[in-house]
Amino acid sequence: MKITVRQIVIAGILGAIAILLGWPVLGALPIGFIPVPNISGHATIMHIPAILGGVLEGPIVGILVGGIFGFASFYMATTISPNPFFSDPLVAILPRLFIGLISYLVYTATKKINNSVALIFAGIFGSFTNTIFVLGMIHLTGKGNFLAWLIQVLPQAIVEAVIAAIIALIIGKAIDVYRGSRGVKAK
Repeated sequence: MKITVRQIVIAGILGAIAILLGWPVLGALPIGFIPVPNISGHATIMHIPAILGGVLEGPIVGILVGGIFGFASFYMATTISPNPFFSDPLVAILPRLFIGLISYLVYTATKKINNSVALIFAGIFGSFTNTIFVLGMIHLTGKGNFLAWLIQVLPQAIVEAVIAAIIALIIGKAIDVYRGSRGVKAK
């Protein structure tokens, strides 16, 4: 699979957004990690650039941006806000690589039905990919029980999925309008 200059640029822009979301501002917690009083410690919006990368430019861009999200999560868990679960790269990085890939697959499978619905589904499935794969890796590495964690973080996961769906729809439609006005075909 060949990666184009446009895909590299979009990956860079979305990666920069992911870094900004994961970077502490004036010693505070990063804006992409929202403190919540449950076992995960943080809700996140950092998966949204990976979802957008997969939907807008394909699976490679989604994987690259998801990797940046994973590294930011790993960095935060090992430096700024120590977290024994996310200080393991298998938990912090590996599951995040699949966010953009799954979003891309869901979007391409449903966009012929309705583009708006496809964007919403991509946001929802990308968000739940983050939750399910991270919890699954925590379980596989012996750091926690999948079902017990899922019960605790399910309300947070639903809110994250709704936010991701709304943002994916708004930005996806805006990019479609912009590309359409310039005659640029989406992936």
